[in-house]
Amino acid sequence: MVFKRRNRRPWWKVLYEAVWPRGGWKRAFYYVKHRVRRLPDPPHRIARGIFAGVFTTFTPFYGLHFVIAALIALIVRGNVVAALLATFFGNPLTYVPIGVIALNTGHFLLGSQLKYGVDKSLFANFRDAGRDLFDNFIAIFTDQTTNWSGLAQFWHDVFFPYLIGGILPGLIAGLIAYYLSVPVISVYQNRRKGRIKKKLAELRNKKTKHVD
Repeated sequence: MVFKRRNRRPWWKVLYEAVWPRGGWKRAFYYVKHRVRRLPDPPHRIARGIFAGVFTTFTPFYGLHFVIAALIALIVRGNVVAALLATFFGNPLTYVPIGVIALNTGHFLLGSQLKYGVDKSLFANFRDAGRDLFDNFIAIFTDQTTNWSGLAQFWHDVFFPYLIGGILPGLIAGLIAYYLSVPVISVYQNRRKGRIKKKLAELRNKKTKHVD
């Protein structure tokens, strides 16, 4: 038996498509919009799901957005599938402005200031937090002492302000998405029902003529 080797895509192509999907973001947007419109649920339930998904993109829990969006959708009695699809609002093109808005809003509400200096930059916080995670993991198997100062700094300077600052703009963006999507989905569903009724009427007329 001869086994054919799979043609694996090169790593750079996988990374590129993670930022720029096949067909471009315009095609991906229309795909998500089409799937949301065809969901078998009342418009207000679908819109609640969209609210949950959009709001979730303003939280700092990257990697858990699907889980959080689904939980929020269940809490507000929205469509879970719509919530998962609406997390598409957070993508490599929007995460930077979302992060900037959330961080600056959080520091403003907390009365602190986001530091842009060389020693205390945003990237330095991520670097020090990652270093703490790695060093403390190694410390489990060695005599090295643990040090959580980098993670503590990351919590105070980045994560907590992001968490607090993302609530207000997340609510605003989610509510805008909700109120815009309800009438759009209602019109689409009514048109779709009209087309289905028309097709059923045409089939009945054909059957009636055939019997006659």
